[in-house]
Amino acid sequence: MRRLPPVLLEDGCSRELLSLIRTILAACKEISFRVGQGALSGVLGSTLDENIQGETQKKLDVLSNQLLKDILLETGYVKAIASEEEDYTVAGNPDAKFIVAFDPLDGSSNIDINSLVGTIFSIMEAPEGSDANDPSIFMQPGDKQVAAGYVLYGPSTMLALTVGKGTRIFTLDKTHGSFLLTHDFAQIPAKTNEFALNMSNQRHWQPAMQNYVADLLAGEDGPRKENFNMRWIAAMVGDVHRVLTRGGFFSYPADTKDPKKPYKLRLLYEANPMAMLIEQAGGIASTGTERIMSIQPDAIHQRVAVILGSKDEVETCLSYHN
Repeated sequence: MRRLPPVLLEDGCSRELLSLIRTILAACKEISFRVGQGALSGVLGSTLDENIQGETQKKLDVLSNQLLKDILLETGYVKAIASEEEDYTVAGNPDAKFIVAFDPLDGSSNIDINSLVGTIFSIMEAPEGSDANDPSIFMQPGDKQVAAGYVLYGPSTMLALTVGKGTRIFTLDKTHGSFLLTHDFAQIPAKTNEFALNMSNQRHWQPAMQNYVADLLAGEDGPRKENFNMRWIAAMVGDVHRVLTRGGFFSYPADTKDPKKPYKLRLLYEANPMAMLIEQAGGIASTGTERIMSIQPDAIHQRVAVILGSKDEVETCLSYHN
């Protein structure tokens, strides 16, 4: 079974980028250990603080963010970082080549019930001659990503990763600490009968999404003439992992529940890296009106609607929007 470094070198990954990826994974191994210890390590529960998103921070949110932040800035590989838990970007080595955006612990509402959580990351190259303190260096569309991935902390710790040559899935062998290739070049089946949506928001969705889901729920008696199953983990990283491994449809669409926040998921460190992984595995990732990785960002914590997964089903959903 092949290990991560030689596999990425086969894909044309530079040794500098490989070193950066291994740095991220070193932090993720520590996060995996802390998540696995749960109540034994005293990291469950919430802090008294909110992040810039207005969300109450979990203790593991803060810990995971600090682990990634410290290790990335100490290595010298990174010019700057952007995190869900940081109000602003943080400068690193002014001469470094790469910038990293990450969600240190996606699905943190699942922490206290021992359900799936994960780390999502996106790597881009900093514009030549740019200032490490200038947040505009992150204002690049997802097509500019040189690598993207997530680490899923579940019964086993798994890594989904792409450097633009397909999506590969690795499993952490905790006996010696290496990520071993367990799913080479994942391919998402074009057809699926599984969908993942937070149905509690249905009444707030736009008509196109409401009509699409209504036809799914009608099953074989409806216009689709087929029964569908709903699967919802309440952690994007878990739902996307299911899509990558067996196909499916995932969406967090626009809604009117809070007019100031019509979208839930962040573009730079959630939607873009997941879109790259999905597209590299043969799927589609859209907002409903445009391809996610074509969006020109205008803010670090910009939010977008997300519709992604099996090609045929996403295209069917988009036909309702069009």
